[in-house]
Amino acid sequence: MFNAFSSLDYRSIRANTPAETAIKRLNGIGEVLSDLDISTIHTQDDMTRALWTLETADKCIRMIVSEFRTAPAKEQVVRKAKSLVDAIEHARDEISNYRDGRRALS
Repeated sequence: MFNAFSSLDYRSIRANTPAETAIKRLNGIGEVLSDLDISTIHTQDDMTRALWTLETADKCIRMIVSEFRTAPAKEQVVRKAKSLVDAIEHARDEISNYRDGRRALS
């Protein structure tokens, strides 16, 4: 998982504008999040790891938005960030529902 994060800055170096840099970083976070699979959650540790990944991604997104808030085309950055944050919230809800469903079966 950390290898995916390490490539973000390298790819963003090739961006032409600050907004492109931010979008590339946000896309990298999206790639990491797309690897999460709720069906692979079988233990409390799996759930904790998934939630930790979502929380870390959320914090990274907020840092990126903060860093690029004065850049031209910031609306594009904010729109992409909002899309990712919404996806994170949806994933958290799914994990919570998955956890509650597993408890009901126990």
